[in-house]
Amino acid sequence: MAKRDYYDILGASKGASAEDLKKAYRVKAKELHPDRNSDNPNAEAQFKELNEAYEVMKDADKKAAYDRYGHAAFEGGMGGGGQRGGYAGGNGDFASAFSDVFEDLFGNFAGGRGGGGRSRAQRGSDLRYNLRVSMEEAFSGVQKTINVPTSVTCDICHGTGAEGGAEPVTCPTCSGMGKVRAQQGFFTVERTCPTCNGAGQMVKNPCKACAGHGRVEKDRSLSVNIPAGVETGTRIRLAGEGEAGMRGGPSGDLYIFIEMKEHAIFQRDSVHLFCRVPITLATAALGGEIEVPTIDGGKSRVKVPAGAQTGKQMRLRSKGMPALRGGGSGDMVIELAVETPVNLTARQKEILREFDTLATDNNPEGSSFFSKVKGFWDGMKS
Repeated sequence: MAKRDYYDILGASKGASAEDLKKAYRVKAKELHPDRNSDNPNAEAQFKELNEAYEVMKDADKKAAYDRYGHAAFEGGMGGGGQRGGYAGGNGDFASAFSDVFEDLFGNFAGGRGGGGRSRAQRGSDLRYNLRVSMEEAFSGVQKTINVPTSVTCDICHGTGAEGGAEPVTCPTCSGMGKVRAQQGFFTVERTCPTCNGAGQMVKNPCKACAGHGRVEKDRSLSVNIPAGVETGTRIRLAGEGEAGMRGGPSGDLYIFIEMKEHAIFQRDSVHLFCRVPITLATAALGGEIEVPTIDGGKSRVKVPAGAQTGKQMRLRSKGMPALRGGGSGDMVIELAVETPVNLTARQKEILREFDTLATDNNPEGSSFFSKVKGFWDGMKS
C-alpha cells in the first residue's frame, strides 16, 4: 500500500515553514491521540503515521530530502526517521516528537520548555488544629485565640529563597523541566532531575534567614469565632490560614476540629441534653416540686407526680442545645432517680418500720413482680 504524503498527513501545505508544520502537528496530535479516541480502532495507527511524518518534517535536512525525492529518499536504509516511527521511535523516537505538544494535551507536564514549569508556584499544605471547648461555650458560641505553629513566607527573600529576593535561575541540567530523559533501548525513561530535585530552578545564593527554603517556621496567633451549636467532630475551615505556599503559591487552609469537654451535670446527644436528678423518697411518694439547672445558667421548676419511680423522664421543651445552622433548639430531658436515705436516726428507723407494717397495696411494681415469682414457683412444682 502506497504511503500517504507527509504534508497531507500533517494537514499542511507544501513548502510550509517549520513553525507552521509544528502548529499543524499540534492540532492533529490533539485530534488523533489514542487516549482521546478510545472508540476508534484506527486511532493508534493514525497517530503513529502522524508521528512518523512529523519526525521527518521537523528535521530540516530530512525535509529537504523529502521535498526533492519524496518517500524514496528514505528507502534502502537512507535516513530512518520515517520507517519505524510511532511509539517505539526509530532514530527520532516518539517522546522526542510528541514532547512538542505533550504539555498542550495534558497540561504543563514536567515543566514546558525552558520556563521551569515544575518550578511554578505550589499551594501550601493544609493544617489541622484540635480545639476543646466547654458545653457552655458550645451553647452560646465563643471567640477563641489560638497559637498555630506553621510555615510562613520568609520576609527577607519574599519567598524566593534567594539572597536579597533575587529570582532563582533555571536549572542547567534539566533546562527548567524538572526531569531528565535517558534512552534505554527503544524506551525513553524520565527521572526527577538530580540537580534541582524536580524544582526546575536553583538558588545561587540561598537566603540566610530561611536557608533557601523561602519559608520559616513561626507561631501565629489567630482569633477564631466558634459558632453556637458546635459539637465534637465539627470542622471549621479558615481559608488561607494554613502553611505558606512555595515560590509565591497560595497558602493552604487551616481546619479546626472541635472536641467538647464532658460536663459535670449534662450529657449531650446531638441537640438534646439529659440531666439525672436525684429526689427524696418522700418527694417521690408524695409528689412535689424540684428546681433543676439549665445550660443557659438559669433554673426551671419541675413538678414531680406522686408515686414517681426511678427512671421516670420529663421533658423541658427548647431547653437543649441550639442547632448549628439554625432551626431552633433541642430539648432537655430530666430523668428522676429516687434516692434511698442513709445514716438513719433511731426515730427515722422507727417511722419506717411503722410505715412498712401499715403498707399493704402501696408498691404496685413489687406486688406485680412477686406475683410473677409465685406463679413461676407453682409452675415448677407442678
